Parts: sequence; structure tokens; C-alpha cells
Amino acid sequence: MTPEQLRDVVRTAVAAAVERGVLPVAVPDDVLVERPKNPEHGDYATNVALRLAKPAGRPPRVVAEAVAGALRAHPGIASVDVAGPGFLNITLAQGVLGRIAVEAVTAGDGYGRTDTLAGQRLNLEFVSANPTGPVHIGGTRWAAVGDALARLLEASGADVTREYYFNDAGAQIDRFARSLQAAAAGRPVPGDGYAGTYVDDIAARIVAEEPALLDQDDDEQLRVFRARGVDLMWAEIKGSLAQFGVVFDVYFSERTLHETGALEKAVARLREEGHVYEADDAVWLRTTDFGDDKDRVLVKSDGEPTYFAADCAYYLNKRERGFDAVVIMLGADHTGYVGRYEALVAAMGDDPGTHLEILIGQLVNLLRDGEPVRMSKRAGTVVTLEDLVDAIGADAARYALARTSIDQTIDLDLDLWSRQTNDNPVFYVQYAHARISSVLRNAADLGLELGDPADVDAARLTHERENDLLRALGEFPRVLTSAAELRAPHRVARYLEELAGTYHRFYDNCRVLPRGDEEATPLTVARLWLCAATAVVLRNGLGVLGVTAPERM
Repeated sequence: MTPEQLRDVVRTAVAAAVERGVLPVAVPDDVLVERPKNPEHGDYATNVALRLAKPAGRPPRVVAEAVAGALRAHPGIASVDVAGPGFLNITLAQGVLGRIAVEAVTAGDGYGRTDTLAGQRLNLEFVSANPTGPVHIGGTRWAAVGDALARLLEASGADVTREYYFNDAGAQIDRFARSLQAAAAGRPVPGDGYAGTYVDDIAARIVAEEPALLDQDDDEQLRVFRARGVDLMWAEIKGSLAQFGVVFDVYFSERTLHETGALEKAVARLREEGHVYEADDAVWLRTTDFGDDKDRVLVKSDGEPTYFAADCAYYLNKRERGFDAVVIMLGADHTGYVGRYEALVAAMGDDPGTHLEILIGQLVNLLRDGEPVRMSKRAGTVVTLEDLVDAIGADAARYALARTSIDQTIDLDLDLWSRQTNDNPVFYVQYAHARISSVLRNAADLGLELGDPADVDAARLTHERENDLLRALGEFPRVLTSAAELRAPHRVARYLEELAGTYHRFYDNCRVLPRGDEEATPLTVARLWLCAATAVVLRNGLGVLGVTAPERM
């Protein structure tokens, strides 16, 4: 019985008490069921009686006894104790806990998935680096966390579209084109331009494709360097992200907003809402009406739309595509952007608390021997995605970047994350999966198979370390659900590390395979199911983080 199933049992017990007239309350939609801190208190605990005491007008312990009576009648529950002010400590019947292993193996890839977010259409925008250079380390963190979050949300039933906003319009593209032009001509790049050997490489490729380009006039050169430079840089960005395991459903071009009249449409929409005015020959949005610190310009006095106007058009475009909510992941340098974006959403007539979510992430520092690392060969002082993968590998990079809460700065020790030892968190988790794979291979060599799920004697799993592992496996669906709701993939990583440790302790205390001439027993088979279930959860959890689960290490 998983915690989710036990929650339904507790709700049914409350409903039974209500039906008997013992509790004059409404049956709660959800109840909290969690593992007690002290295992001696039982397998699970719930505070439902404390929650219902006030609306029922009864002392918490009276409510607890009423619910406990119904719970004790359930065949899957061995005992229920009322503790403290009214907590219910629940011990499952022998064998019931063991069925978690059978359920996990039977469900396979589906174990842990729920429908808690079913019906939600979410647009998740992340990375969105300008096509003026390789993906830097900050964007790499968003690639790892954003893709993990998308997988988490999908595991909870949401319909998620991964989107990359391709900034291929504006002044930064002009500066990139002039940087390429200067590199091709052998001149220093402009002071506000882009430096790095990647600029030289792209410029050389463009000239190789069009040898007569530097003989053309300045406007024609810039047109070609702009168009081809963006194409080549964009192809490199997409390629490096794909090698990192991150592929987007939609690559949205900012330029299309300018070419299709989307900006004018957005301004017209805001004007209809009554929030647009003109001053100093410019067009403004009165964002101060919605909590912004100052009003924002939509169209400058020279008639050129601002970046903010493009943001308005882009948000409107997303909503018109049918998304219930827009989720945007931004770096720490965009903190001041939140207020104005919330204001534009409100000005569109939407509720920022419902239709918009902006996640702000902190910086990443690379360390070696405790000292900051500046190691990029192609992008000057900027550390890129490829630099990090070259240093520690894609699996370690993804895991390391997703393992810490996004609101915390990461000090990433390259020496630690490149080691093949148990102090490397990703190695520790992957090794647990490889260890189980070895056990299952050895079992197959002995002619041992899992067999029919109905024949598993799960009641044999009574050892303390077996029960610890079973309870940990039962927590996996709840971990995924809470991580999705809190937008916190790092919770999955920390859970996997705890699970790996729990498995290693089980393996060290509970012999799985027979030795020598010993015969396999029903306990042998039950423990094989427990090993297989742990492998399923490790594999599914690593999959959520976009990390492989090797069978050999």
C-alpha cells in the first residue's frame, strides 16, 4: 500500500465516521500521510484528526479515536495508535507494505506518475540565449533545470510545451554582425561587440562560403554576416543543447513578431483595455496601475518598438495558442523584470497569479581546488555548456545543476563531479542502479526469475532494512508530485541519494542471492522483487532529471 493509497483509506475512514454521525464535518479532499520520524511509531502517520477537530467541535483525540475505529477495520492495517494531541500512527498489515515492490515493478516506467496536474496546458520557456554566442554556464543551468521541470510536470499529468524564444532581432544582432565583419577583415571587434574565437570561426566560415563578400559594400556585408551568422550560431546552440539531451517543442523567432504585425496587435489590445497613452512623442503602457515602479515605453519617439513591446506581443501570442499558464525561467540578472511582466499580464486582462509564473535562478561558480575556474577556449572568459560537459560529462553536469534549489548559487567543484567515487552524488546514485542490475544478472545466471506478481510472497519482507526500503519506494509518487507543484527538481535528486543509501544498507544487511549449494526460497524471490523495484524507481527518477541509469559501471 503506497502513501497515495493510504490517503484514500484515511479519507474513507473519515467518511465512515461522518456517515455514522460521529463527525459533523465535510470529508476533506486530501489528507496528509507521511512517514513518522521515529520508525517505532509505525509505518505512516496522519494529522487528519487535528485538522478536523475545530470544524467538528470535538477535541482532537476524540476525532482521532473516531477515525481510528474505521481504520482498524481495514484488512490492510494491522494497528492504529492515537498519539500526542491527536496524531494517528498507522502500522500496515504484514505483506501489505511489501506489495509496494510488486506495484513498482509491474508499473515500470509509469511508477511515480500521477494525474494531479491533468488538464493544465503549460508553456515552459527556458534558456532562450541570444544567438550571439555559445550557451554559457547560466544558460546551461536553465537547460538542465528547465528540461527536468518539464519532465516533472508531465509526470504529474500536465501538458507541457518546451519553448525557446529566439532573440533574432534588435541591437544585439547588429553588434554581432559587426563583430563578425571586423573578425573577417582582421580588425579588432567593436568595443560593444562580441569576442572569442567562436566569432573568428563563424566569420571564417561565412567568408569561405562567399569569398567575394568583403568586396561588397558595407550594408551588403552586414546583411550577410547578420543572416548567416545568426543561422550558424543558432545551429550550434541547438546542436549543443541536443547533445545535452535538451530538445524544445517550439523555437519561436522574435523576428516573426515584427514581420507579422503581432506587435501592433498587442499594442492595439492594450489600448482597447485602456492602459496605453502617448507622451513625449512615444507610446507608453501605464504599468504603474499594476504595481510597476514606472510606466514602460512600447514605441519610442522614432517609431521603433521596444523590447517590452515584443514581450507584450509574445505573451499575447502564447495565450492565443491556448496555454493556461506561461512559465518563464530567468537568470538572477532579470529579477527587476518580474514586476513589469506581471504588469503587462494584468494590463492584458489576465491574472498574473494564475496565468504567469516567473522563476528566477541564481548563478553558477565553477571551482577547482577551491579556486574559481575560467576555462573557455572559444568564448573568452565565458564558460560554456560544452566546456562543462567536456570537464565532467553530460550526466554529471545535468545532475549537478538540477541538484540544488534554483534560488541558491551553485559552487560546482569540477574535481568532485568528475570522480568515480561515492562522494560524487551522481555516481553514488548511478552505482546503486548498476549494483542492482548486477544482482539481477547474477540471479538470471542462477536460473532465478521474478515470476508472476501474484505469486510473490511479499509478507516475507519483514526485516527492518527491507521495510525502510519499501517505505522509501512508496514515497516516490509523492516526491514527484510535490517537486512538480513546487517547481523543485532538486527534491528528486536528494530523494534519489537517500534511496541509494537505503538500498546499500538493505543490501549490506539482507542477503539476496543463495550461496553455494543453497536453494532459493520465497524470501529470495521477494528480495529480488525489492531489488527490481528499487531499480525501477532509480531509473524513473534519473529519467526525470535527464540522467542515464547505467547497468554497468
